[in-house]
Amino acid sequence: MHKDGVALAVGLQIQATLSALLKTLLTRLKTTLSTQGPVAEQLDSVQVVSYELAFITAELHAMRAMLEYAQACETQGDAALETSMALVFAADVIPKIRYRFEKIRHAVQLTSVEYLATFEQPVVLEFCACFNDPQALEQVGRAILTAGNCGRALLPEDKQIIAASFARVATEIVMPRAEAIHREDLTVPDEILSAIAEMGCFALSVPERFGGTAPDGGHDNLSMVVVTEELSRGSLAAAGSPLTRPEIVTRALLAGGDEIQMARWLPEIARGNPLCAIAVTEPDCGSDVAAVRLRAVPVAGGWCLNGAKTWCTFAGKATLLLVLARTDPDPAAGHRGLSLFLLEKPPTDEKSFAVDLPGGGVLSGKAIPTLGYRGMHSYTLFFDNVFIPADNLVGGSSAAGKGFYLTMAGFAGGRLQTAARACGLMRAAFDAAARYAGERRVFGRKLADYQLTLAKLAVLGTSLRACQQMTYHVAALMDAGAGQMEASLVKLYACRAAEQLTREALQIHGGMGYSEETSVSRYFVDARVLSIFEGAEETLALKVVARDLILNA
Repeated sequence: MHKDGVALAVGLQIQATLSALLKTLLTRLKTTLSTQGPVAEQLDSVQVVSYELAFITAELHAMRAMLEYAQACETQGDAALETSMALVFAADVIPKIRYRFEKIRHAVQLTSVEYLATFEQPVVLEFCACFNDPQALEQVGRAILTAGNCGRALLPEDKQIIAASFARVATEIVMPRAEAIHREDLTVPDEILSAIAEMGCFALSVPERFGGTAPDGGHDNLSMVVVTEELSRGSLAAAGSPLTRPEIVTRALLAGGDEIQMARWLPEIARGNPLCAIAVTEPDCGSDVAAVRLRAVPVAGGWCLNGAKTWCTFAGKATLLLVLARTDPDPAAGHRGLSLFLLEKPPTDEKSFAVDLPGGGVLSGKAIPTLGYRGMHSYTLFFDNVFIPADNLVGGSSAAGKGFYLTMAGFAGGRLQTAARACGLMRAAFDAAARYAGERRVFGRKLADYQLTLAKLAVLGTSLRACQQMTYHVAALMDAGAGQMEASLVKLYACRAAEQLTREALQIHGGMGYSEETSVSRYFVDARVLSIFEGAEETLALKVVARDLILNA
């Protein structure tokens, strides 16, 4: 078991066995539900089971990504660190998966024979005992500190160049301003926005024919992921997230906009002017986009909007809002009665505003105080007879009623990008924890000299690398036209992992971690938002991942 190549093969075999068991149980669950009526209509009756199955799937994907990563590293020469990290990660994940299966075993008809034959196999027990051993964890933690990294990133050379360029922006421009933005609840300053615009951040999703850097026939998700991760290392809110809004607008326009609209907006978005915001969520519907109630009524020359939106991030500074509104008043129309609009507005750094728009009507907004994720500010917006020209209905009159689908197309890359944001935040927190552990002395020794600290850093470092590898892998899948389900999985997994990592990074700092004098306190509160926005954890697990798994079992 101690021979690296053999151990990796054993880990992959265990992963395959667990995946096969998962498929079997999904099929059983689907069969059971089908006896009670249409399966899709029965899913809410098994929410707890569905939630656990979604996370089991995500953990299995992470386990495979990490083991395959170590194998790829071995083909390039010495991979002692990467292999040890992969084995420790797999051994840490297996008991977590076992616990999830234990919670739902009766509901999914997991027999005692199957359960014992899977988790009590000598090879599984030996694998977990070997690589969860305290000395193994201590050795991996020390190796990570010695290497100064959590394993190599197997990115193509051009992506490594991009990463290095944006790493400098994060270090030299973003980080010196990040703490003040958080503590004083400032709006992202123009120095940061101008710097990332000049580097081409806002052009990453725009096709080349419209002045962007994405290929005309598809997307460059891997570049987006690399850039997002590096900037989020500098600041989640002030640098990693401003890219998301223009990306959503761009994807929505590419999915349903007409040529005139794309030619008008996309070149400007690529240059970073206008800055964009997304007005989709409403006070009473949250992640249930199909329940949107903001009304858009046809009037001479366009549409008149009345209603409210909330959690509209960057709505003050933005000069272009992408607004989802109900154009069919019939409640039975559901998601088929929604349309997507582009609304221009003047920018402001104020946390409360009310503007008379040139076309008519008043748009007002008030920033929502938040414990973290500060800098962009999320607003509640009120639309009072706001006029939008007919030309600003995305896709034109023939696209009325298609807003839900265009919104989903716009959000396609948002989940993957959120996973990348989580990775950047995790890197910042891990680096801070490792640095502090090497400096802080307790009872006459550095924190980094204690076994428990090293074991924690081993588990945290392997988790970080697993999330990165999953994110890179899914980006490549999406560049090839696939990966929609995997994007939800990596978002689900990486955001939860970021919460745990930042918690432990703060804990390593002790009392200083709880002080706003240290950046790790910011990382901790920022991480908490990741499992909420771009698809709340529960919505993703139940309505996207588990639904797909069960219906396609």
